[in-house]
Amino acid sequence: MPTPTASQYPRSGRPGSGGPVARAAIPLLFLALILGGCGGVGIRVGSGDSALPPGTDRDDLLTSIAACHLRRVLQNNDRGATDTVVIAAIERYGFEVEDMVDRANALTLAAADPAARGSLRRLAGNACERLAALTNTTPGLVRFDRGGQVGNTWVVVNGEIHEGFADEVIDKLRQERAIGLLITSPGGSLYEARRLGRYLRQNGLRVGVKGTCTSACVDVLAGGIERYVTRSAKLGIHQSRVPKALSSHEGGQLSVVAAAMYLREMGIDDVVALAAASVPNDSMYWISTAEALETGLATKLVDSL
Repeated sequence: MPTPTASQYPRSGRPGSGGPVARAAIPLLFLALILGGCGGVGIRVGSGDSALPPGTDRDDLLTSIAACHLRRVLQNNDRGATDTVVIAAIERYGFEVEDMVDRANALTLAAADPAARGSLRRLAGNACERLAALTNTTPGLVRFDRGGQVGNTWVVVNGEIHEGFADEVIDKLRQERAIGLLITSPGGSLYEARRLGRYLRQNGLRVGVKGTCTSACVDVLAGGIERYVTRSAKLGIHQSRVPKALSSHEGGQLSVVAAAMYLREMGIDDVVALAAASVPNDSMYWISTAEALETGLATKLVDSL
C-alpha cells in the first residue's frame, strides 16, 4: 500500500467539533504557542516564511506536522504532548494550529481502517525526522500543562543498571511526565541500557550527565535525542564482559560489533565502541569533553543540570 498523503484524508471539522485531538490539544498547544513557545523562541502562529523547499508539497507537509504531533501524543498518552519540530514547522511555514489539529483528527479517523494502519504507522514513524531536516531543529518531546505552560520535569536516576532497570525508568518517566533523564551510574546490563536508550530516542527524550556515567551507562546517554554533559561529568568506557556461554574470541567479536551497531543506530561515531574494545574490563578510559562532543556522544556542554 502506498504511503498516504494529506490529500487522501478528509477534513475533520474545526476545533470544538468533538474530534479526539481538537478538544484537548488545541487549548494546550495553541495557548503555549501564543505564550512564546519553548526554549525562548517566539512562535508566530499562522505566520512565518511560507516558502517551501523545492519538491515539498504544502498539504503533505501539513500531514507530516500532524503525524509527528500525533506520534508524541500517542506515545505518551498525553494530549498535552507535542514535539519541538512541530512548533518549528508551524512557525516557519505559516500553518494555523487549528489546521494541524484538524489533520491529526483526520489521521486518527483513518487509522480505524485496518488496511491503512501499517502505512499510517510508517508515516508517523519518520514524520518528526522529516520535519527536523526541513526546519534544522532537533526533535524533542514537549509537554504542556493544563494552563498551557511548558513542562520541564527531569527524572533523576542513580545506581547500577540491573535487570528490569529499563521498565522501572520508563515507568517513572511516564508517571512524572518527564522530558528528560538525568543519570549517574557505574553501568551494568547492556541489554537494559540499550533497551532504555532506544526508548529514549524513539520518544524524543533527552539525557543529561553531571556525575559519573561509565560502561553501560554510556549506552543510555547515547539514546538521548539530545545529550547534555557538564564540565564535571565523567564518562568512562571499557570492554564488555564476555558471556560465559561464548568463547572469549567469539564473544569479544560479537560484543564489539553489537556496540558499534548500536552507536551507529544512535548517530554516534562507532570509534567509541572500538576505543572501548581496547580497554580491559578491569580498567577505564575516560572520555574527554572534547571527544564526547566530537564523536556525538554529547551534543552540548552545559554549566549545570
